[in-house]
Amino acid sequence: MNTKDYFKDIYKDFFEIESQPKIEVKEESKKGPNEEMALLFSKIDNLYVSDESKELLKKIIEYMRKYHEKIETNYIPFRIVLKCNNSVIKDTIIDILFDAGTYFEYISNKKKEVSLYKLEKEYNYNDYGFLLIHSLNGLGLEEDKTNKKFIHDLTDFLKLDSKAITLVSGNNEEVNSFFLGNEDLKNNYFDFELEGINPDVQDIYNDVINSVKVDDEKQVELLDYITGTYNSDLDYVEYKNDLIKYVSFNKEVPKMKEEKTIDEVFRDLNELVGLEKVKKVLHELVDVISLKEKASDLKIKDINLHMVFLGNPGTGKTTIARMISEILYNLNYVKENKLIEVSVKDLVAEYVGQTAPKTMAVIEKAMNGVLFIDEAYTLADRGDNSYNGEAIATLIQAMENYRDKLVVIFAGYTKEMQTFLDSNSGITSRIGYTLHFDDYTTDELIKIFLGMTKKAGFEVEEDAIDYLREIIDKYRNMKNFGNARFVRNIYEKTVVRHASNVKNKKQKKVLKTITKDDINIDNLILE
Repeated sequence: MNTKDYFKDIYKDFFEIESQPKIEVKEESKKGPNEEMALLFSKIDNLYVSDESKELLKKIIEYMRKYHEKIETNYIPFRIVLKCNNSVIKDTIIDILFDAGTYFEYISNKKKEVSLYKLEKEYNYNDYGFLLIHSLNGLGLEEDKTNKKFIHDLTDFLKLDSKAITLVSGNNEEVNSFFLGNEDLKNNYFDFELEGINPDVQDIYNDVINSVKVDDEKQVELLDYITGTYNSDLDYVEYKNDLIKYVSFNKEVPKMKEEKTIDEVFRDLNELVGLEKVKKVLHELVDVISLKEKASDLKIKDINLHMVFLGNPGTGKTTIARMISEILYNLNYVKENKLIEVSVKDLVAEYVGQTAPKTMAVIEKAMNGVLFIDEAYTLADRGDNSYNGEAIATLIQAMENYRDKLVVIFAGYTKEMQTFLDSNSGITSRIGYTLHFDDYTTDELIKIFLGMTKKAGFEVEEDAIDYLREIIDKYRNMKNFGNARFVRNIYEKTVVRHASNVKNKKQKKVLKTITKDDINIDNLILE
């Protein structure tokens, strides 16, 4: 049966059923069905979903009751799309629908959850009264043949009009991606849509105040903190719970991260030693983003900001990534000033079926910010770890689906990264910028060393600088030479030796001066 045509006929009647938006149950009239309805409606009233969704949920439950009491005779196999990015809301709605359906004997009490990250070969949907389809991004990770079979089997089940509730659950992007290319599935079968919403600042403030004692003088500070840090893209339950735990343990309100203006970020960028090519690219990038923002009527394509950083260790890749996250936040290109730094071990799991969820968890953590993957060339599938390909597929899909919410930066040695990129056109086609980080010259490395000593309040004698120059020239062509990292190691060892050399001295000039004898290269690991 085509439910779209069916609903054309009954839509008016169905939605004009005498509604019970809020059942007030008197003590003497507490009977089974009314008590159940009151409990379910109370849960619905407390949900963070749109008012339309609350009303629809109540009407669905009311219809189940009327069908049970034979007031209604047409069975409606409710097919529902739930757009929600919070698991608590999702689980509560599932419980409400399942409890109502089984209480009024509208469905059987057998529930089936289908995670699209873990598709089985065969499904017998007819055995179940409640079908939940979630983890929708997992469908894009399967082979095309597997995807088509799943959609085909699901469509065949829906055609039967079985006595079941079918719920497709995910955030807005996941749901839209799931139905992309499967519009007939959505248009012909999923007639109902529920939409989760996030609470406002005052809601979260009240939740925290009611959960943990906050001194009167700290309450305004708490409200200011929530106002400055909360936005609608965050998981409000996670945000609220983390805040409650922090206040409970520390007995104070967290300090807001001090944000730098874009001018301050570029001042720091321009003060970095070397990196002239990188600086030039970042200045040009900001100019393009600013132009697009100021002249919105210009037909400039959306800017693809996924990046690759190519360069040896210690050439400033992580430092620049942090600055990029601050720059993009200042330009409102990302909503949060955060850089999530990971390596391949944070993405790839040890067992079948675990890599995609593990990678997706990292992506979700980085959402609305920048994801920095160091030594990304180790993701290359060399045959000894088939799970790497699963991580890459998940990343590629996220780079495409969330390009307006996430910037991904792959970083690593130039040669290895180039080989990796050449072997994977999926990533290469989604990269907008490639930044080359050249090795520092000897003069630049000395300047970096002197910057460290100056910041700490030291002066450096000329013969110490000359000796440092000899060391850098000697080791810079070694395999494990670490550029600025190499210089920092020398600086740290030098400060320790200097402390030993002057332990019996009292003159301030001596205590604050680095000499040739202080320069220490003991135990430097080089080949």
